Amino acid sequence: MKTVKTLAAALAATLMMAGSAMAQYPDRPIELIIPWAAGGGTDATGRIIATMLEEKLGQPITVNNRTGGGGIVGHEAIKAANPDGYTLGIITTELSMYKAVGSADMTYEDFTLIGLFNADPSAVFVRADSPYQSMQDLAEAVKADPAAVKASGANFGGLNHLSWVSLVQLLGAPADKAFWVPTDGATPSLQLLASGAIDVAVSQFPEAQSLVDAGEIRALGFLGNEVNPKQPNVPPITDALGLEFSIAGWRGLGGPKGMPEDVVTKLSTALDEIVNSEEFATFMDGRNYGVVWEGGADFENYLKTRGEAFATAISTAGITAQ
Repeated sequence: MKTVKTLAAALAATLMMAGSAMAQYPDRPIELIIPWAAGGGTDATGRIIATMLEEKLGQPITVNNRTGGGGIVGHEAIKAANPDGYTLGIITTELSMYKAVGSADMTYEDFTLIGLFNADPSAVFVRADSPYQSMQDLAEAVKADPAAVKASGANFGGLNHLSWVSLVQLLGAPADKAFWVPTDGATPSLQLLASGAIDVAVSQFPEAQSLVDAGEIRALGFLGNEVNPKQPNVPPITDALGLEFSIAGWRGLGGPKGMPEDVVTKLSTALDEIVNSEEFATFMDGRNYGVVWEGGADFENYLKTRGEAFATAISTAGITAQ
């Protein structure tokens, strides 16, 4: 009897200690995995999130850039981590593509979703002297012969390529005839546009801004459904062509599946406060990144919609992992 009481007391003490430790989360440093290289947009936004989370949580956050495989290495590291809340990660657009492309058996359902903090639709750019004066002009050319309009915006099968293929499809033209010039990124694609080697570049505004400011290229429209307050004179595709478009580049905070609910609640509350703060808005605005907050079920629904849109575009384009 005494042994039973002793065991019961020990179990109660253990549960109390576990509950106390959870209530005090975090009580040690946190690792934040970023699946992309230092210096890029995901790194920049991830590091400001880490800095502001440190202030909210009262513990240091170590940033770890785990690169390789088009983001697969980093995302796999987040997915495989201990779900105790001490390993988090920045999950990105590519998570909406991996399974449909066949490059990795991984979707948003393999993660604990804490919150979306950034989303940016691609925009369509032409040279300053291009005969295409509007999205309507470009749409007519694409419908007449999509193969005659040379487009680029980074790699084959990436966000910008899928955005272009989706546009061609929505215009009723054969998407498999879309002419795409693959490059190592948006910057070389925009340089091809400025030099006259291609007709159209699909890119996010932050990468294109310097050439826009220099008067070498101009934007015809956003591949999104809402006016971008930073670029109010550039129409969204809904206004320009009456088309609904749901593909956009996104970034959010996540962790391995199975994290404790109270830890997720604490992190989501902190991230909500960060994303809606003036400091974060100033940081993102200064770099032309869009600020979008979706937490909990809203974040899950957002990724479900995006995943379906990407899968459709990937299937249409006939893109598979090599």
